[in-house]
Amino acid sequence: MISKLDLYKVFCQVGKSKSFSKAAEQLFMTQPAVSQSIMQLERELDTRLFNRTPKGVTFTDEGKLLFEYTHSAINLLDAGEEKILEFKHLTVGELKIGVGDTISRYFLLPYLEAFHNSYPNVKFTILNGTTIELCDALKSGEVDIAICNLPIEDTSIEKLPCFEVQDTFVYGEKFKKILSKPLSLKELVKLPLIFLEPNSNSRKFVENYMITQGIRLEPEFELGSHDLLLEFARINLGVACVTREFSQDYLDRGLLHEVQLQEQIPHRSIGICYLKRVPLSPAATKFVENIMK
Repeated sequence: MISKLDLYKVFCQVGKSKSFSKAAEQLFMTQPAVSQSIMQLERELDTRLFNRTPKGVTFTDEGKLLFEYTHSAINLLDAGEEKILEFKHLTVGELKIGVGDTISRYFLLPYLEAFHNSYPNVKFTILNGTTIELCDALKSGEVDIAICNLPIEDTSIEKLPCFEVQDTFVYGEKFKKILSKPLSLKELVKLPLIFLEPNSNSRKFVENYMITQGIRLEPEFELGSHDLLLEFARINLGVACVTREFSQDYLDRGLLHEVQLQEQIPHRSIGICYLKRVPLSPAATKFVENIMK
């Protein structure tokens, strides 16, 4: 008799394929067997999970809700099975990392290169996203670890600070005369400001600090990437809030200049994050060790 777990796996595949026949192909089952499995699950739950149409199937409201839970659960189970199958010396395996574009480019790449050179048979899967998206990916089992901007207020996630960074403001030639002397934050916010989008963790950190100083931000531009911040500042569209360590090339080449602030914004950290309740795979453990050396 087919197990309850197998029924849920069939249910998830039908939901992703939107077709009994396509799901059957993916699962190496016959279409009648797939259909019988779904009917059995519907009987056990006393709930219709799919709307059947000549063109395929769609979720009922109940089916859609159940899929959200079962999909996450099966991803976690699959991740667990994969970890068990990895060899101790990393001769095979997969390392799934969640990271934002900026941290990937300016921080993570050297570690990826060194790890790949040491363990060439370990496959990398990189998922890009915001800190919020990466935390969700950790919880659903889509990634083993995430490299994120801290702080993160989530008790289910372990956070290991690994790299300290400083938020600062930069400007192009047009603002050089205005910003030739140290400026207070209250004076700074009178200028046209360029920030990351509000859902960015690094933006929230600076914004929260400003609020403690009695200052509310009203940026002229809100952008989706750190590189765009640098380019907008370079062409004199405003003063950009950036990460100093990730802007050093622009500063060294004289393309941008750093605002001398009277009050320095506190340092923050980039950290390695993973679920407290899920043991790290051998590959993830070794990768974390390499970064934390």
